[in-house]
Amino acid sequence: MEQQPDQGLLEYLGKYITAHKKAVIERALAERTRHFTVVLEDIFKPHNASAVLRTCDCFGIQDVHIIEKENQYKVNPYVTRGASQWIDLHKYHSKENSPVLDCFSTLREKGYQIFGTSPVPGSLTIDQLDPRKKIALVFGNEHEGISKEVEEYADGLVHIPMMGFTESFNISVSASIFLYDLRKRAKENEITGFFLSEEEKQELRMKWYREIVKRSDLHEKAYYNSIQH
Repeated sequence: MEQQPDQGLLEYLGKYITAHKKAVIERALAERTRHFTVVLEDIFKPHNASAVLRTCDCFGIQDVHIIEKENQYKVNPYVTRGASQWIDLHKYHSKENSPVLDCFSTLREKGYQIFGTSPVPGSLTIDQLDPRKKIALVFGNEHEGISKEVEEYADGLVHIPMMGFTESFNISVSASIFLYDLRKRAKENEITGFFLSEEEKQELRMKWYREIVKRSDLHEKAYYNSIQH
């Protein structure tokens, strides 16, 4: 069991954070979830992946998984507008093993059903996803979509019905539609355990306080020095 954050340190760092910022943090924590998560596979254009991170933060999604094959992802701060510091990124780029299978194994251990987003005939429509289940949505790269490997090892495929001539939305738009729909239907179902536990909130609260307070490492040293004397 992981050791819980030091409440005294949290309160000490909190002295350097405004009441308004604390209120924003608490509001965000109250809506944070790991019930749904997003996987990005080998994204070619970094600004598109960064736009998805921003979307995930807006919808309270805490974890984003990045599968790196040919392309390594680097956060674009101009696109994320700071969103990347509030969510947890998990990267998979093993040369010895399949990063897709490494990612999927991790997700399944956490109880997720994995759906690749693809408009291929026979795939589910967005409204057929069951929001009561933990769901991981896999978005492929801009040129080829999800890989054959993702198609093979995912639990299913899902798409947003299109009514025009184009086949798909921009990746960040697709993520927005999926997450909006899933969160809306999850709220209607009042799912037990949808939001973070108090322990998870406390861990995030500490992480975010450290992000916000300038030179938080020095403040931590000062705090521990003060309680030792």
